[in-house]
Amino acid sequence: MSGAAGGGGGSSCQGAAAAASCSSAGSPYAAAAGGGAGVAGRLPARVLEHVFSYLEMTDLMRCALVCWHWNNMLADENSEVWRSLCSRSLSDEAMRSDILCNLPTYKGKLKAYQHALSSHDCSRNVYVKKNGFTLHRNPIAQSTDGARGKIGFSEGRHAWEIWWEGPLGTVAVIGLATKRASLQCQGYVALLGSDDQSWGWNLVDNNLLHNGEVNGNFPQCNNAPKYQIGERIRVILDMDDKTLAFERGFEFLGIAFRGLPKACLFPAVSAVYGNTEVTMVYLGNPLDG
Repeated sequence: MSGAAGGGGGSSCQGAAAAASCSSAGSPYAAAAGGGAGVAGRLPARVLEHVFSYLEMTDLMRCALVCWHWNNMLADENSEVWRSLCSRSLSDEAMRSDILCNLPTYKGKLKAYQHALSSHDCSRNVYVKKNGFTLHRNPIAQSTDGARGKIGFSEGRHAWEIWWEGPLGTVAVIGLATKRASLQCQGYVALLGSDDQSWGWNLVDNNLLHNGEVNGNFPQCNNAPKYQIGERIRVILDMDDKTLAFERGFEFLGIAFRGLPKACLFPAVSAVYGNTEVTMVYLGNPLDG
C-alpha cells in the first residue's frame, strides 16, 4: 500500500492550514483562486481526469486551488480520479469488507485512511493490520497498550467510529490523547484518562476517566446497557465548543467531556485483552440532527 495518501510515520496535528487543504475541493474560496482563465482552465475534462488519476492526495489538494475548472473536476468525490487513488492506496481487504460501509465516496474512504490509527504511534505490543484500519493487540501479560490516530485536531468538528472485534477484557477505553500521553503501561489499567493528557470512556464499566480520576458514569441513565462486541460507537469531537460526545447506533448518548484544552487532540484507544482487535474509521464533519 502506498503511504502517500495515509500520511507517513507517527502522528500530526490538523490545524487551520491542513483543514483547509483537506476540504479544498468544492470550496468557493478555492474556486475563486484562479477563476477559469488561462491554459489550465481550457484543458478538456477527459485530459484532466487522466492526468489527475496519477497524482497523490496532497497533489490533488493543490490542484483544486489552481482554478475553478480544476476545482470543479475534483469536486466529484466518486470520480475516476478518486477511485484510482483509492485502488492504489487502500488494501483490497478494506475495500471489499464492510469497514468503510458508512463512507459512500472514494474521497471519503481516502480521508478515513489518512486519519486511521497509526502503526508508528502506538505501543510496541500492538500493530495495525494490513487493512490499514484495525489494531491488533498481541497476547502480552500484565500490559495495557494503546494507539493514537495519525492526525490530531486543534479546531473544527470531527467524527469517527470505533468498534471492538474481540473480547474487551477488564478494561477497554476509547477517547482522546495529546501527543504527550503514554501509550503503554504495566498492569491492566484504564490507560486513557490515567493522566491530564488523556480523556477516556471505559466501555467495560461505563466510567469516564481523566487525570487519574473517575468522572462519573456514562451514559448518565439508569441501567445503561453494556457495550456489545461489534457495536459501532460514534465519537464526536467539537474543538470549537471544546466538547467530546458519543453516539451508539442512532442514539446520542450525550456530552462526556467539556472544557477540553486548546491543544492538538488525537483519537485514541487502549486495550488489555490478548488478540483483541479495535477498528477506527474517520467520518469527517458530523451531521447535525
